[in-house]
This record gives sequence, structure tokens and C-alpha cells, in this order.
Amino acid sequence: MRSSEQISNMGKIRTRIIGLEDVEKEQKKEQKKRAVEKKSLKSIMSVKSIKSESVVVKTDIVEETHSASSGQVKEEKTSKEAPKKAKSQKKAKVRVRGRNYRGAKDQVKKDKIYSLPEAITLLKQIKYAKFDESIELHLNTTVEGLRGEVSLPHATGKTVRVAIVDEAILEKLAENKIEFDVLVSHPSFMPKLARYAKILGPRGLMPNPKTGTISLKPEEVAKKFAGGLMKWKSEVKFPLIHQMIGKISADDKAIAENVVGFIKSVGQDKVKEVFIKTTMSPALQITV
Repeated sequence: MRSSEQISNMGKIRTRIIGLEDVEKEQKKEQKKRAVEKKSLKSIMSVKSIKSESVVVKTDIVEETHSASSGQVKEEKTSKEAPKKAKSQKKAKVRVRGRNYRGAKDQVKKDKIYSLPEAITLLKQIKYAKFDESIELHLNTTVEGLRGEVSLPHATGKTVRVAIVDEAILEKLAENKIEFDVLVSHPSFMPKLARYAKILGPRGLMPNPKTGTISLKPEEVAKKFAGGLMKWKSEVKFPLIHQMIGKISADDKAIAENVVGFIKSVGQDKVKEVFIKTTMSPALQITV
């Protein structure tokens, strides 16, 4: 017997033949096959959704790991930079004096104001350098901008090379040769010297009316400088004067007279404090 029926499945209509066993078997096989394909399709879709979720989860984990690692790197950088900053903030090292200087300073009484003879005697006692040290005066003055000149009663032990401008000196200046400590000029040579102002000016050697190195009688001025005429001035922005007035090997009386002569040149009423020292020794304050 042969008949057929219509089967509705999910809105689709399929025709099924009844009565033919071979055909029914084939139809059942196809039906089972479709059912298996549907199940496999569902399993594939579920696997894809799981994979996509795992990808999202992994992405979140990676981002969290990256942020954590970057934070760790930042912490490591800051921890490395911290010692550098600490090093830069360290105070500068204090200068440590030598043993000989410390020994000399121990013999100087703190806050004591010495008389001039006492100071000279003590400076000779604490001398430790092997060369003939210079004696220096350091003055604190009441005003700024002081300047002057003085001829000390005794030689300072320093040879002063004095030159008068002539054609020979101009030729040496053209070759950038300077063989003098003081340069004296007649006014007529000043226009020719102007071209060498960049060489002489920074060294303090340019002739100037304020220093008395421009004169109508340059020979007389040169003799004064060669004989010990000394130019002095205070610092530009501070009321301080520093001057070398002799050698430690000189007689005590000669040193004292040079000190007195220099203070008189500055003006005793303009001097607040006076300190005396040698090249290598600590300073001693002396009475004015």
C-alpha cells in the first residue's frame, strides 16, 4: 500500500511516503542525519561563544597585567631615581685643611685682637711653608669705592716692571707680547693704544688718568712706580681691600712700618677691621 503524509517541522513542510519500507528507511536515515547535523551545529556555536568570552577574559587579564607591570616599572624607576635625587641634595663637602695649617691655627687664639708686633712675631713662629711667603693685609672699610696710591717706606719684595709707551712697545703689542706690570703713556700715544684696548683692558694695564699712568712727563711717573709706588682699590661691590705689603723674611720693624703706611694711605677713620696673614697661614686680627 502506498500513501503519503505531510509533516510540519519548524514552519517547513516535508512529504513522507508510507508503505514502502526501503523509502521509509532512507527517509529515517536522512532525518537522523539532519538531527545529528543540528546537534553538531549547536555544539559548534556554543564552542565559538565560549571562545569569544575567553578571548575577552584574556584581553582583560592582559590589560590588567600590562597595567600592573607598567605600574611596577614606574615604581622601579621612581625607586631608582630617588637615590639620584638624594645624592644631588647632599651638601657640598667641607674643605679639610692640612695638618700643618691646623697646627698653625691651634696657636692662634680665637677672638683675640693682637697688637701689630705680637701678630708679626706669631706669624713668623707658625710659618711652615718652605718658600718666602708674602704678607697680606685685608681691610674691612666703612665705605665702598675707595682707591688711592702709596709709596711704602720699605720694598715689598716684588719687582715691578714699568714700561713707557713708544714705537717698540707698540710693535710688541702687535705681536701680543706683554713684558711689563705697569704701562705709562704720553697722551699723544693714546690714539695708537686704542687698538690694543681689548688686550690691555682685561689685564688692568691700559693707561688711565685715574691710575695716574697717563702723564705729560711719563719718565717721572715710571720712576715712581719702579721705586715702589703702589696703586690700591677696594672691591667693586664690597667694602674690602686686599693688599700685599712685604715678605715674611723682612725685618719686623720694616713690616710694621709698611703696615702703618698702608693704613694711613687708606685713612684710619675709614678702616673698621684689619687682618694680617701670610700666604699659607690663618689670619690674625690686629688693632687699628
